Amino acid sequence: MAQTYSRMHDIPSGQASETLTEGCLVLEGGAFRGLYTQGVLDAMMQNDLNFSCVIGVSAGALGGLNYVAGQIGRSARINLGYRHDSRYVGVKALIHSHSILDVSFLTEDRGILEPLDTERLNRPEQRFVAVATNCLNGKPTCFEKGRCGDYLMDGVRASATMPYISPMLKIKGKPYLDGGCSCAIPYRWAMKQGYRKIVVIRTRDVTFHKEEKKVSPATRIYRNYPALALKLVQSDRRYNRQCEEIEQLHKRGRLFRVAPSVPVNVGRVEPDVEKLGELYWLGYNDCLDRLGDIKKYLTK
Repeated sequence: MAQTYSRMHDIPSGQASETLTEGCLVLEGGAFRGLYTQGVLDAMMQNDLNFSCVIGVSAGALGGLNYVAGQIGRSARINLGYRHDSRYVGVKALIHSHSILDVSFLTEDRGILEPLDTERLNRPEQRFVAVATNCLNGKPTCFEKGRCGDYLMDGVRASATMPYISPMLKIKGKPYLDGGCSCAIPYRWAMKQGYRKIVVIRTRDVTFHKEEKKVSPATRIYRNYPALALKLVQSDRRYNRQCEEIEQLHKRGRLFRVAPSVPVNVGRVEPDVEKLGELYWLGYNDCLDRLGDIKKYLTK
């Protein structure tokens, strides 16, 4: 298992154009499976597909952050270059954030090679939303750039935590966790906002189906947060329903879905950077293969 990805020098770089594409980009989470999304986003930026609105959950929120900042390749270089840096994943992350995965490493200036372009990120023309779960009521909360005060980065970090292994993150006195606990793929938000053109990026292939477990540790671990526990108990069934509806909407042309062209065999905290790199290129090439179809959908 390689410690440093062998094709780091091949990852594209540069700045996306400031031309915006009308529509909403919806990004599924999946921890390190988000490398697929990062490949898709880099291919989009290189081909001037910079959506006017981006909403992401968990790893999707982190990838979306770099996409709105217009930094081609930043997400991939950090995830592939720092996967075995214990400040990001490991002992130092545990000390700093009380979690094995410290997502603030991606959003703060912690000495990494490519600081986030906050000036580009904060331009008002492009919407960006990170979805986290309110642990008190179990409902998704949208942290939108320009509408949530100084709490956007907190919302992104909360969105990208992992239930069971990450601590809750308090924002204005309320505890939050991974947005995927309550809403894994927020395409309905985009529809309710009135967007006619919606592109959803999945991190699982279209044949994937979650096994709906009869017993969940949520009721024990989160017994003091019953609404959250209930959402977690129901999460597999809800996810399967969402995926089924996305396919129906895709077939009807109401939205456009991009998903891995082959099944993804990558764990949520996958240690093999070569596998992660392959997943990045799968997303990149899947996007290039579908580019004509995406543009056709957007111009219909």
